[in-house]
Amino acid sequence: MNAIPQSEARAIQVPALETVDPTKNLILVPLSRLVSRPTGRNVRKTPRMSIPELAASIQRVGLLQNLIVTATDDDEPYEVVAGGRRLAALKLLAKKHRISKEWEVPCLLVADGTARTASLTENVQREAMHPADQFEAFAALVAEGRPIEDIAADFSVTPLVVQRRLKLANVSPRLMADYRADAVTLDQLMALAITDDHAAQETAFYDAPTWQRHPSQLRDRLTEREIDAYRHPLVRFVGLDAYEAAGGGIRRDLFADDDAGVYLTDAALLEKLAQDKLAGIAAEVKAEGWAWVDATPSVTHADLHAFQRVPRERLAANKREAARIEKLQAKLHDLAEAVDAALDADDEEKAGVLQEKGEALGEQLQAIEDSLQDYSPNVKAAAGAIVTIDRSGEAVIHRGLMREAEAKALRTLERFRQGFGGADAENEDKAEDDEQPKAAAMSDRLAQRLSAHRTAVLQIEVARRPQVALAALVHGMVQTVLQKSHYGHDLPLGVSLKVQDRLEGMAPDWPESPAAVALRELQQVAGDALPEDSAELFAVLLAKSQDELVRLLAVCVAPTVDVVTLRATTLQPGAELAQAVGLDIAAWWKPTNEGYFRHVPKAAILEAVGEFAPEHVTRLAKLKKADSASEAERLADGTGWMPAIFRTEGPQEVMPEAGTEQDGTGEAAAVADEPAEALAA
Repeated sequence: MNAIPQSEARAIQVPALETVDPTKNLILVPLSRLVSRPTGRNVRKTPRMSIPELAASIQRVGLLQNLIVTATDDDEPYEVVAGGRRLAALKLLAKKHRISKEWEVPCLLVADGTARTASLTENVQREAMHPADQFEAFAALVAEGRPIEDIAADFSVTPLVVQRRLKLANVSPRLMADYRADAVTLDQLMALAITDDHAAQETAFYDAPTWQRHPSQLRDRLTEREIDAYRHPLVRFVGLDAYEAAGGGIRRDLFADDDAGVYLTDAALLEKLAQDKLAGIAAEVKAEGWAWVDATPSVTHADLHAFQRVPRERLAANKREAARIEKLQAKLHDLAEAVDAALDADDEEKAGVLQEKGEALGEQLQAIEDSLQDYSPNVKAAAGAIVTIDRSGEAVIHRGLMREAEAKALRTLERFRQGFGGADAENEDKAEDDEQPKAAAMSDRLAQRLSAHRTAVLQIEVARRPQVALAALVHGMVQTVLQKSHYGHDLPLGVSLKVQDRLEGMAPDWPESPAAVALRELQQVAGDALPEDSAELFAVLLAKSQDELVRLLAVCVAPTVDVVTLRATTLQPGAELAQAVGLDIAAWWKPTNEGYFRHVPKAAILEAVGEFAPEHVTRLAKLKKADSASEAERLADGTGWMPAIFRTEGPQEVMPEAGTEQDGTGEAAAVADEPAEALAA
């Protein structure tokens, strides 16, 4: 650097500075002699980087760019017209005693008349580095042996930021070149960076039509054979730490937020660990005395419906429990009289306090009663239990399950013990077999509401299965054109060329249901990628492959599905379509207070609770209907229970899509069992 000391700089004639070589005007000025006036000629008013971060960078790598100053009168400080942030950072270092206050700062001395021009030129005549150049520069630093932590400190970023830039630097050169040419977005590049396999990256991007290159779709293609730890119940049940300790492989998406972006690569190991953990729980349940205990990761409501549930019995209380029950009942009686007295005296505040105490005592009494509910030894000797995992990854135990033969044998045994003859028992069993199941208490209005939600679920499932959508559409056309059938709007499968528009009238909560939201998102992704001009649209469609057109057809056919029923006694239409898509209502709809329980009689609520939480029936029977409906929603959560109108439907073998393998490869199979949020574009 051809710099001169500050004392010699005073001899320079300022007017001549505009014509001489600027490199000859570099001077060294003590830090204490430099000032930056807020109203001065430095054009930058808003800094983009915090001063402490800049100071840390200067301390590590030095001052890489000189300041630009103008001279004032003798014995006056130099005014900094460009480099005010650097000056502030240097003064911060001096304040922290990292450098001397007299540390000589390299400065370029300019004429007073050109100061503002010099400041503006320094800030404007610069070109920002392309992000791709930055990614590659970070990779080069690591290749030179620089630790990631040091690089992060040099540039005042976190180590995670450095790791992300290194990950982006490792994307396929072809994709990086298109990123530089604005043919690939940064979000797409981040999604593709989930794998280091360049061939897989290019296949996922270039083999997909442009309207299927959303980052979430690219990420799904690259992880379709892996397990999303954020959503999968088996991962929550086993635990990520246990899976890794067993040697399971993991792929992490550095660009995901919070706990998302972790993918498990060894599905077989995860299933084995889950089965082993379930077996341990099953052994504990077997020790309770059950005749049999099965352990399985997944059980549908249809599976459980094949068993009869034996209700628990109230056991005799011991002396201590009996005394406690009697004492609580006496207190409740006294509190009830006190509440009545307070209300008679118009003391509502006191009555409220006493009622709260009564509720607390009632809960204690209910807890004791619940502890006395159990299965008799005879029931345990004949019945069994299933240990499984719910959707939240928690272990669930279904006790008191009996097959029909076991239930008959137990009933016969009980009758013999009570003195009945075998012939009478056989006759009663026959009578039971002849009984027809009672129809569920359901109004036509509720049947319409539920069938509207069933329609919404069928729509999204059809949208995700192009082969089924195509078959359903051709089915209707064959019957109409070739077989001269005239079904009009209500085709046998529930599919026509008219978009249905009556679901919201049947179910006011339909628009915000998971199935409806997922279908709208699919439609938006598909529609945004297509031109609105009719001629241009036809040309674009002609250029697409047959597979692309079939996938687009599925999204268009889906909203034409209409299987709404107007009567509770009417069989649910669209059974063939439901079977083809393996319809599982429980994956999209839950029995809630607002959506179901408040619309049925209290007797129907208690009957339902008797199926999924029989130990709470007595307690709910004492509540008002509104409270019992709210409690029923809470108790039903996670059990998989469905109203009788949905019970014939559950997960089944799904028809393989065109162009996919039977083992589940291909995009359609990859998303077949994913929840609605996985479809968000």
